[in-house]
Amino acid sequence: DIKEMSRIVLEKEGKTALQYGPTEGDNRLREELAKMMNKDGVNISSDHILIVTSSQQGLDLVGKIFVDPGDVIMVSRPTYVGAIQAFHSYGAKMLGIELDQEGTQTILLEAEIVKLAAKGSKPKFIYEIPDFQNPSGITMSLKRRKELIRIAEKYDLIIVEDSPYRQLRFEGKPEPSLIGMNSERILSLYTFSKILLPGFRLGWMAGPSELIQKAVTAKQSVDLCSSPFNQSILYEYLSRGLLEKQILIISKAYKEKRDFMLDRMAQYMPKLPGLKWTQPQGGLFLWVTLPESMDAGEMFMAAVEKQVAYVVGSAFYPDSGGSNCFRMNFSYSSMAEIEEGVKRLAQVIDTWKGRRETSIITP
Repeated sequence: DIKEMSRIVLEKEGKTALQYGPTEGDNRLREELAKMMNKDGVNISSDHILIVTSSQQGLDLVGKIFVDPGDVIMVSRPTYVGAIQAFHSYGAKMLGIELDQEGTQTILLEAEIVKLAAKGSKPKFIYEIPDFQNPSGITMSLKRRKELIRIAEKYDLIIVEDSPYRQLRFEGKPEPSLIGMNSERILSLYTFSKILLPGFRLGWMAGPSELIQKAVTAKQSVDLCSSPFNQSILYEYLSRGLLEKQILIISKAYKEKRDFMLDRMAQYMPKLPGLKWTQPQGGLFLWVTLPESMDAGEMFMAAVEKQVAYVVGSAFYPDSGGSNCFRMNFSYSSMAEIEEGVKRLAQVIDTWKGRRETSIITP
């Protein structure tokens, strides 16, 4: 399909598609994205959308337009490592709020905001991944979403909603997006990388027009515009309804892999007190918690020696934390690789557990 869309773009637009384009992005593509968001319950028009060179650039633009050195940003613990890196590069101080199975604990979040207010300070914004969070796979409950927006309204805060996985739902009823619940206080980031092609390096930012205009100005100094040729290809692809079909195909494939990984985890993992993992309803990731006496970072090289790997949990924490956790991804590997990988990882955990117990007992 992409090959055919490329041919159509070159035939219809010729050299025009290979020239510079507007910083805001291809108007036709922005209109298609507005329609797509409308179907998801978001009342938005194309002039509230900016095409970005992947949502990672969106995070960088958020840093550019919001953050001064020393500013406080509220994030979950754990959270996306790319956001930590992007905001740190502008001198932000990140204040982490613990997650549970319903998402960020909003009681703790408000308590920290009150503490900051007592010191004459406030966060620049709250950063959230409400759907199938990276790295935990957890989806924020409707109750927590409502609480989060109430807090943002009460303390006059912006929420940056990162939504790379929202469309990858395998089961259950989707919760409304934050921007669908409050379009005036939410700046949302989306990407084509997880639902179509990461190599296209395209995504979009949606939100209040004044924030979008600030992001346009910031983007002009970075890359002037995202690839007009790739945008034209995506417009042709979306306008024919092909993206919806693609999402159905990959969601089915990812669900099968998630189910298979969870089944093999239950089969092979040692029965240890404190060893547990999330069971996401979509997205790409499982989050594994080891017994507190075990360190995923120390265990990593032992896993690599068995030719199996994971992302150490501490990478996803803006402060210390996550040493006994790690992230697994079920989307890329084959069923055979998942089977063998989980089996080897279970052996590493079982062996390392014995070493840790010995080291704890030995004086």
